[in-house]
Amino acid sequence: QVQLVESGGGLVQAGNSLRLSCAASGRTFSNYAMGWFRQAPRKEREFVTATDWSGGITLYASSVKGRFTISRDTAKNTVYLQMNSLKPEDTAVYYCAARSGSIQTQPGEYDYWGQGTQVTVSS
Repeated sequence: QVQLVESGGGLVQAGNSLRLSCAASGRTFSNYAMGWFRQAPRKEREFVTATDWSGGITLYASSVKGRFTISRDTAKNTVYLQMNSLKPEDTAVYYCAARSGSIQTQPGEYDYWGQGTQVTVSS
């Protein structure tokens, strides 16, 4: 049974930082791309960033490039999302996702999902 468990969300003021974690279990995740998506109220789920399993290839949405950083610890089966210079428009539920193969930006391409963690940025 594959499980992805996110943690690290919370309420922060604009300009501050948060680090999200996604702990993966239930299988070997070699050759799995890992992604972060977010969904704000009344909006579609959108791509934030993703990385291949080695961490050597990363992709970012233009809205977060330069502020967010994805990384992974393969020994711990954990993926991180460091979010700096947060803005009120970053407020959303953040989801971790996994898929076999290469990085994709469409939610439908991912096989496994976490339950999400709420990030709220106040102005």
